[in-house]
Amino acid sequence: RFDGTSPAIPALEGIRIDPFELGGVSMEVKKILWPTDFSPNAEKALDYVTSLSQKYQTEVHVLYVIQELAQHPPWYGDFDKSHFDKIQDWEKKTAKKRLDEICEKYLQGCPLYIKHIASGDPAQEILKLIKQERIDMVVMASHGAKAHFRFGGVAEKVLKNSSVPVVVIPIEPEK
Repeated sequence: RFDGTSPAIPALEGIRIDPFELGGVSMEVKKILWPTDFSPNAEKALDYVTSLSQKYQTEVHVLYVIQELAQHPPWYGDFDKSHFDKIQDWEKKTAKKRLDEICEKYLQGCPLYIKHIASGDPAQEILKLIKQERIDMVVMASHGAKAHFRFGGVAEKVLKNSSVPVVVIPIEPEK
């Protein structure tokens, strides 16, 4: 499968991924994780994900994390737990619909894509999925929808704590 040429992605020019050799270490990339918050910034990493997946015939795992409302302090007093459950259910249905749309629109050329929805802290859930699914590489945008700087908190936590290589796609912040 590996023909010695670099991928068609300028940022990855010259990087050999299958097998990736560094200091005598050899690794095959079979599973790529693309975490998304459905923002236009996260979407900018998709070209890299699809290019790598098509070139190296990898699985693509797509993850959306629902931030739990229970982690936030009550705004106007305490809510009934059933209210939180309704919001979570609605968010899961909406997330599933969005993941289906993204996968059908952008990942059709990929050999296999697997959708995941989790609830909790985004960085922690990304790191958890890396272990659960034995992900070989993460490809993500430098920041999502909420970031005001060139490098977001989730990307930083994943990069610093990941047990696998993380490719962070630089995104210029909106001015």
